[in-house]
Amino acid sequence: MTSGHLVPPDGGAYFDTRDLTPFRRARVRNPASGLADGVGGAVSGVLRRRSTQRLSVAGDVPPLKRFAGRTAKAMHAAVFTGTEPERLLLLARANPGWAGLCQVLAGLLAYKHGSYLRAAELLRLGISTRIDDAASQFSAAYLGRVVSTVEVAERVEVQVLFSEESVFLALSHCLREAGQTAAALDALAGQPPSLPTALARCTAASALGWHRDVVGWTAGLHNTDDLSAALLLLRARSLRALGESGAAQSALSEVLRRRKTSLSLRNDALTDRALLALDAGRRALLPGSRRGGNAITGGPAGSGAINRDGLIRKDAEMRRLWEQDWKDLGGD
Repeated sequence: MTSGHLVPPDGGAYFDTRDLTPFRRARVRNPASGLADGVGGAVSGVLRRRSTQRLSVAGDVPPLKRFAGRTAKAMHAAVFTGTEPERLLLLARANPGWAGLCQVLAGLLAYKHGSYLRAAELLRLGISTRIDDAASQFSAAYLGRVVSTVEVAERVEVQVLFSEESVFLALSHCLREAGQTAAALDALAGQPPSLPTALARCTAASALGWHRDVVGWTAGLHNTDDLSAALLLLRARSLRALGESGAAQSALSEVLRRRKTSLSLRNDALTDRALLALDAGRRALLPGSRRGGNAITGGPAGSGAINRDGLIRKDAEMRRLWEQDWKDLGGD
């Protein structure tokens, strides 16, 4: 591996053997679904009178236990009714033993608001700060239903229950958005194998140009859901960058094989397939790239020679027409 990020063998990069994981529904965004979600979310927000600026909860908000302490009461209100990270940060200042937990939750709230740089700073600070037993007990009792929607690749989102994986996946996305791609990849180094983590890791590695790593991490992958289909798309693009057109075609065919694959991913696969064909056409027009016959006669010996000057003039004309079409499409 050129990057130094070691991955377990036998599909360990993406094969999750756990019975229970923090991952919930995955979704591939597209313009139409985004518009529908915006309208539906607005109507739902009016009807349910819930602020979209709060941390999301899977199901109902867990009720506060009887005889809960003053800090626990304040924390419960800040987590489940607060809409600004500042409320949690004030609690962190007043209660040093709870500071790490407050900073992580404030970072997740800032992440939900789209403040990626601030979210990255808060998440990093919270991860590096130890918490006391009371904060740990509060986390175990109340935060299991807190869910974050994390973007693990372009237009691919996954709902993740509050856990170490939700925090590091959110941190990795924040760092990618901030242009710190190498740091985004490093943030995922110690996470358990899973499809969402593998997709986030391969997204960062692909952006860094570590295509051989991406190909190695996705070896043996099949299209079983939209997350694996998105991984196969990254694999195909890395193979194309390495010049392995045949293997790239196979990966794209696997994306298109499953009929229930997201329409957006299928469209991307068809686009990438067209780009592979375009690459093949460009290589065929390069000097000395003719295959399947004698370079001078255009065919095997004794099969009837083709006029060499005519063949060269024809190739030159085809190349001129192709270059003109390429410029008309906005190519360099």
